[in-house]
Amino acid sequence: MDEKYEEILEAIWAASENKKYSLEAIKKRCAVNFVDADLAELESTGMIVREQEKIIFSDEGKKLAEGIMRRHRLAEVLVTSILKLKSTEMEKIACKVEHYLHPEVEESICILLGHPEICPDGKPIPKGKCCTHGLQVVNNTVISLDQLVPGQSGKITYIKPGSHSNLHHLISLGLSPGVVVTVHRKSPAFCIKFEQTELALDVEIVKNIFVWKLDN
Repeated sequence: MDEKYEEILEAIWAASENKKYSLEAIKKRCAVNFVDADLAELESTGMIVREQEKIIFSDEGKKLAEGIMRRHRLAEVLVTSILKLKSTEMEKIACKVEHYLHPEVEESICILLGHPEICPDGKPIPKGKCCTHGLQVVNNTVISLDQLVPGQSGKITYIKPGSHSNLHHLISLGLSPGVVVTVHRKSPAFCIKFEQTELALDVEIVKNIFVWKLDN
C-alpha cells in the first residue's frame, strides 16, 4: 500500500482510540495532507466505511491498520530505548521506519525489545504472533551469504563493496537489498538462485554479501 494511505489508516486508528471518528479528528492526527478522493480510494478498496459523519474501518482495514500501528510504535520504542534518540526526533524517524519493516524484522525487533506493550507516549502496541507465542529467541540473523547451506534462503540486507566495480556489477545483475536469494550449491562453484535466475559467484564476493536468514 502507498505510504500516504498507510498514514491515513494510522490516523484513523489513532483517532478511534479516543472514540473519535470524524474527518476533522482524523486530519488532526494525520502526518500527511489528504483529500476526499483519497478516502474514496480507501473506501473503494474495502479498507474503510463512511457512515454519515463517521469514518470507520472494515474488518480488513482494521487488520491492516493494526499492523501499521504496531510497526510504528515498535519503531518508537526502538529509536528511544536502543538508539537513544530524543523524543523530538522519535516521531519523524518512526514514521519513516514503519513503512520499511519487513514482517521478520518487525518480529525480531519485538523479541529483542522484550515484547513491549506500550510505546514511549504510553499508547498500547498491538500484539503480534511472537507476543502471543511468548517467543524469547530471535531466529533470524544477518549473516554472510557464504554461511548459508544449499537450500537455505536469505534476504539481502547490504553488500560490502570490495570494489566499486564489483558492487555495481552485482546491482546490475539484480542483487540489491531486499532481494531473496537461495543457495543452490557451494561446490565446485558457489551458485545462487533468485528471481528465475541462477548465478555463479566468486567466493570472495559471496563473503561480502550479507543476508537476513529466512526460515524456509
